[in-house]
Amino acid sequence: MKKIAWLVAGAMAGGVLTLSMQALADKEASPLPLGELRTFAEVFSLIKQSYVEPVTDKKLIDEAIKGMLTGLDPHSDYMDPEEFKELREGTQGEFGGLGIEIGAEDGLVKVVSPIEDTPAQKAGIKSGDLIIKIDDTPVRGLSLNDAVKKMRGKPGSKVTLTIARKNEAKPLVFTLARAVIKTKSVKYKMLEPDYGYVRIAQFQEHTAEDLAAGLQKLYKDNKQPLKGLVLDLRDDPGGLLNGAVGVAAAFLPKDKLVVYTEGRTPDAKMRLTATLQNYAGAGGSDPLAKLPADARNVPMVVLVNGGSASASEIVAGALQDQKRAVLVGTQTFGKGSVQSILPLGSQGGIKLTTARYFTPSGRSIQAKGIVPDVVVEDATLTAADQALRVREADLENHLANPNGDDKPAKAAKPAPKLVPPPSPQEKGKDAPAPDDGSQFGPRDPSPKNDYQLSQALNVLKVQQILQKRAN
Repeated sequence: MKKIAWLVAGAMAGGVLTLSMQALADKEASPLPLGELRTFAEVFSLIKQSYVEPVTDKKLIDEAIKGMLTGLDPHSDYMDPEEFKELREGTQGEFGGLGIEIGAEDGLVKVVSPIEDTPAQKAGIKSGDLIIKIDDTPVRGLSLNDAVKKMRGKPGSKVTLTIARKNEAKPLVFTLARAVIKTKSVKYKMLEPDYGYVRIAQFQEHTAEDLAAGLQKLYKDNKQPLKGLVLDLRDDPGGLLNGAVGVAAAFLPKDKLVVYTEGRTPDAKMRLTATLQNYAGAGGSDPLAKLPADARNVPMVVLVNGGSASASEIVAGALQDQKRAVLVGTQTFGKGSVQSILPLGSQGGIKLTTARYFTPSGRSIQAKGIVPDVVVEDATLTAADQALRVREADLENHLANPNGDDKPAKAAKPAPKLVPPPSPQEKGKDAPAPDDGSQFGPRDPSPKNDYQLSQALNVLKVQQILQKRAN
């Protein structure tokens, strides 16, 4: 069977993943350590006989497999059939649900934004609503993941949400029918005339295609070639490998190297270039067919931060190494290992670290991250917020950097403050309405309320001035 390459987001930061559909029988079997397996059998028997409560064989075996994998590194893991299905749904960008972006607040689930044209938006659920019950289950004490699982389900099935809303005396009750929700990984808008903005939230199956369509619309709306483009990869945890290569290929000359990987097996050694075969869609189609020709030449800034991981770091590293874009923001997460998703006969699968990846110049960013060319801190974060930011190097059992340097890369000199950070009174005000198709909603990004974005726009304008002087 064919081998399909994936780059998939993890719980905290994305992981470079390959989905291998080869039968395990095709692999050369390793001799079994009989002494250690006897010990395992003894422990299994003792637990079954003496643990304070009865434990099923399935639970013991599942937990043993989990321990075997999670003890290797932070990104290897076991997925039961339900978790394996969720992995596929997340990377395809489709699932059965209600269409709500959520966050946590005071132990409850807060609606960040209803997605346009979904059951939640049509029913009248609003940003800021607090979900206090899902069917008959109180939300307080549930994790966000558990809340998401309860709201997702088979399209057509129903779920009841009890919601507390500001200025409403009584809780509101909504009964909604789940539908197929298609999440948008690419959003876009014009920041101002001649300067475009594209945000990628996660690399999915149609990300490269959606990027090409978004750029086409930006060029059409601007009625002339753009003078600059901001590609925002902040807090993007990863996604599909062909999506990441496709995004890089949208801005690089054909056949330029995007990323390569090194591992113990031949399958783990890849060189991926900006070539159609490395990012082709279904049936070999070209997802960049609608890409404006000028996209490969437009001056670019890529925004990154500590939440930019895996696929985001591959794209940022490729564009930086190939001198195609200026990176602005803060040091990235440092996720430089490759995980293979290996399906099991039980319909579940394992996620196993099989390689490290490298940027075109040969840099390993494992436990180091990528340092932007222009360092600009997020003006909304306090020193305490920044201290709490977790990176790969902070994770227990993280892989060592192959260059023998696990210390974060030395940061470049921070950029001068060309404009003052927005005041609290300015934040959230006067944000321009999103263009048709952008669907940013209430969190519409604007240089007026986003200091890093304002600096990215300034960098693009400085590039224009320098280019004019050079000519």
